[in-house]
Amino acid sequence: MTAPAACGGQRPSAAVLCGLGTAHAELLVPNAEISVRLGVSDDWILTRTGIAERRRAGADTSTADLAVRAAASALKSSGSDTVDVVILATTTPDHRMPGTAPEVAARLGLHGIAAFDVAAACTGLPYALQIAKGFVADGAARRALVITVDRLSHLTDRDDRTTAALFGDGAAALVLRHGQVGEPGAVGPVVLGSDGRHADTLVVPHGQFMYMRGREVFRHAVTRMTQAAKQAAAAAGWSLGDVDRFVPHQANSRITEAVGRRLHLDAGRVLDHIAHLGNTSAASIPFALAHAACDGALRPGHRVLLAAFGAGLTWGATTLTWPDVPCVADRPDPSRLEATR
Repeated sequence: MTAPAACGGQRPSAAVLCGLGTAHAELLVPNAEISVRLGVSDDWILTRTGIAERRRAGADTSTADLAVRAAASALKSSGSDTVDVVILATTTPDHRMPGTAPEVAARLGLHGIAAFDVAAACTGLPYALQIAKGFVADGAARRALVITVDRLSHLTDRDDRTTAALFGDGAAALVLRHGQVGEPGAVGPVVLGSDGRHADTLVVPHGQFMYMRGREVFRHAVTRMTQAAKQAAAAAGWSLGDVDRFVPHQANSRITEAVGRRLHLDAGRVLDHIAHLGNTSAASIPFALAHAACDGALRPGHRVLLAAFGAGLTWGATTLTWPDVPCVADRPDPSRLEATR
């Protein structure tokens, strides 16, 4: 059934994707470097995670540094360097106070606008998108900048087999403009959820490294992303057969495969871009979108279903029809990549 038009015959307002950019961390860390330390083989890591290498931010690279680079690429992609609000999703702010978003906005020359952080771990993208939709829908903003950025490698115990090989660093950003429901790029209904009863399954205790109960996280991630994806598709009026590309949070290839199977999606419709980046937390979905768009795996008109899961526990999902967005992916310069020690 087609939704009724708003008063005056106009379709309801929507937040429409019009810019996308990324920023890779500068240090390349292949499995060989991690496997020696853990006393396992490269293949042991690859078969359990789908990760061949990941990138880490150097000691002198801040969360804000990565965020500014990604945001600049997204603004260039959008064709304009102005927005009305900056929403920065991160679990690794540069300071406990103040938030990182105001600094990022200032460094981009965006003075006097609203800028704030959102802490929803790997589910940062759908949470930030829902907030951005609210700003755009009620007229508080004509354009919103959503930045997803994390440096989780700095919270990871490099001697812990459960987490040492998983996480990479990086940032990705999206520009959303005011538009109409139903047009290409319009963000669909967003499904969000949380369950704090299981918060201790994935946690960074104060002053310590990350702790994760891997099997429990796997089970919850598969269940919650599957449920949220189904709910978001239904809210958009889609069947799962309508989905051209499913882009889950890139946590682990086994999780991606399991969710795809539960949704009865063939492998060709499920994007898995974890091999060369690792789990980049809140940035993982937009990284996958940007790389797929630049590589041609994601094309204008594709119906895209997104789903995320993270610490909290938190989860979320949404939909959009892929628009004709210029590809401005910040690919790493091979001459600048160096292995960590």
